[in-house]
Amino acid sequence: MNIDDILDAMDEMLDRAWNLPLTGGRCVVDAEKVRDLIDDIRLNMPAEIKQAKQIVADRADIISVAKKEAEDIVRKAEDRAKALVEQEEITKQAQTRATEILTQAQAKSREMRQASQEFAETMLKSTEETLSKSLGDVRSTRQALKSSGRNLQK
Repeated sequence: MNIDDILDAMDEMLDRAWNLPLTGGRCVVDAEKVRDLIDDIRLNMPAEIKQAKQIVADRADIISVAKKEAEDIVRKAEDRAKALVEQEEITKQAQTRATEILTQAQAKSREMRQASQEFAETMLKSTEETLSKSLGDVRSTRQALKSSGRNLQK
């Protein structure tokens, strides 16, 4: 017998019950038969209803576990977000430092290039002056040699 059949039997029992006068529709039923039908309902109750009752009884635990899991997920997400922000900040700092180093290196390179050009110019000028002086000395010596050779021939 399923629950619908049992409920139909209870309904039929109420239809056949005696109405008590002056009671506003109250009737007399066999309490033993009603108790038997209620026991049958309990025995034939679907497993889903029993499970639902157990879930309702355990809902506080289920909600507590779900809240804890949600808090853990949120905490992990916040930690991950912090780590990403810190990593991004470190990357920005590294890029800034790299730009500074590159700018300093370029400035140093310009200074070294300018200093080497100035050094080369100074050395070439000094060499030119030395060569000019030497050339003047050679010309004077040659002139002196020519003059002394003419004086000897006379």
